[in-house]
Amino acid sequence: TSNGAWACFRSSIRLYRGKTNTPPRAPTSGPRTLIVGVGGPYATTICLLWEKSNVRNGDNAVFKLYSGRMFWFRKKRIYLDYASATPPLTEALRAFRYASSLCGNPSSIHTEGVVAQTALSKARSNIARLLGVKAREVVFTSGATEANNLAILGCAKALEARGVNLAKTHWVVSAIEHPSVLQCFEDIKKRGGAVSYMEPDAHGVIHESEVRKALTKETVFVSVGWANHEIGVVQPLSRVARVIREHERKHESRIIFHSDAGQAPLYLSPQLNTLGVDCMTFDAGKLYAPRGIGMLVGKRNHRDGAPMFAPLILGGGQEFGIRAGTENVALASAFSVAFGIISAERESEARRLVVLRDTLAKEIATRIPNSVRNGDARHTLPHLFNISIPHIQSEYLVLQMDQAGIALATKSACKESAQYSHVVAALGGEEWRARTSLRFSLGMNTTARDIERVIEIFVRLL
Repeated sequence: TSNGAWACFRSSIRLYRGKTNTPPRAPTSGPRTLIVGVGGPYATTICLLWEKSNVRNGDNAVFKLYSGRMFWFRKKRIYLDYASATPPLTEALRAFRYASSLCGNPSSIHTEGVVAQTALSKARSNIARLLGVKAREVVFTSGATEANNLAILGCAKALEARGVNLAKTHWVVSAIEHPSVLQCFEDIKKRGGAVSYMEPDAHGVIHESEVRKALTKETVFVSVGWANHEIGVVQPLSRVARVIREHERKHESRIIFHSDAGQAPLYLSPQLNTLGVDCMTFDAGKLYAPRGIGMLVGKRNHRDGAPMFAPLILGGGQEFGIRAGTENVALASAFSVAFGIISAERESEARRLVVLRDTLAKEIATRIPNSVRNGDARHTLPHLFNISIPHIQSEYLVLQMDQAGIALATKSACKESAQYSHVVAALGGEEWRARTSLRFSLGMNTTARDIERVIEIFVRLL
């Protein structure tokens, strides 16, 4: 079956009375099925063929097992942590395997190298078309963490290369960003730059007024994530962009507007021109492609031609001189295929998941009335649901759910050492909410029956 594997065995063993607590009685005729080991992560079914022996021992006959097959049926686990990592699509893995067979270096001029470069260019062009950008505006990286570092710290390096003193620059970021973004701004502060943090409202939304208040004449960079990785709230990027452009015109300044896309492209159209951002970062592992690749997408030069970013990794000048290192053609090809599929299924999958997510939210709110939902219930990704429950140990509950065959999370998996959610803490409210948050994130393999089982077990464990 799809949920398990089977092993077969043949033996010539004898089962005698006294070797087991309940020795088997003689079957009247034909094969018999014995169910054993039901429980735990596996359920075992053994199909046995018995040969009746002439030996008698009281009421129990002694039998000879001459043939059997043992099937191991793994109980289906329910995965509700798609916000941390998504399982790669079969089509993406197929593309990965094919491109892995291409031995050439895409920078080589021989036939093998040209074939590899053709596959890489095709992957880049396909993604660029879906994003509404030029192919040369797609820079592949090792993941979103590197892409965020390249965008933020690469901008700082480019400014310094132009003779700008970072101590005279101002940077703006929302307080609920992913750690790979926030830690970059911590580094900016160490280098002398001034950093302002925009606080969300009680629902997790960054409003234009907050952006307008944070901007100064010295502002050079603004970062607002498209959809939050913990509570799923979608930010009004186009309205934030409008405020930034108005500020630029008023002060004749240049500001880079960056956004970490997260999982928003799964359910929202990622057209950069419509959103108004200068650059956006993506991670394949969040978008049903194999982990190990991401990308920084968008403009690389200001309107006057000055470079926005300087490379952080030096070497052979790959990726248009922005990110050195031999390109991973196999991962790029897989990312391209996965991105095409999620783009085609975006609307239908969003409609399907919002029904399942709302069913989960409604049942938990009804059966656990003291639970509190974190984030805006309206302007959020359709697959994500975050709650806090008083007087629980969220990590212990997650482990209990895991033992019951259900995977969920407390906070971002990328912030292992944190004892609370900095995102939920930024929403205000009671202090316990940040320590007891739980995140349910659904995905392509989630079914209505899964949600029913999750609700049943979750309520029972509480």
